[in-house]
Amino acid sequence: TILAGRETQIQGDRDQLEQLLINVVSNAVEASLQSRPGGDGQVLIGWRAAPGKIEIHIDDDGPGLPDGTDVFVPFFTTKDHGSGIGLTLSRQIAEAHGGSLTLQNHPNRPGCRACLRLPLGG
Repeated sequence: TILAGRETQIQGDRDQLEQLLINVVSNAVEASLQSRPGGDGQVLIGWRAAPGKIEIHIDDDGPGLPDGTDVFVPFFTTKDHGSGIGLTLSRQIAEAHGGSLTLQNHPNRPGCRACLRLPLGG
């Protein structure tokens, strides 16, 4: 599900930002399917404009992040088939564009929120 808002523009390398979003959304989908093998997992994507920036959030209802782990460490993965570079690369892309990427577990329910913050462009 994608929650719409008003049209907003950001400046950046289209291919890199696309790869960042593919990585984060794919992780959210895989996490949701992991905890709901029947295929009824849910990923919500939304955004809001804040002063001078846009915040994009991707929420999943997967198992969440393991306690005490830094998923942004290169080659760290919780997946059997993962390389451990997707989130590291995604954070580097966000930072190269003057933004940030964070992940944290939902406080009162299963799952995780990825929050991408990028400066607004013209």
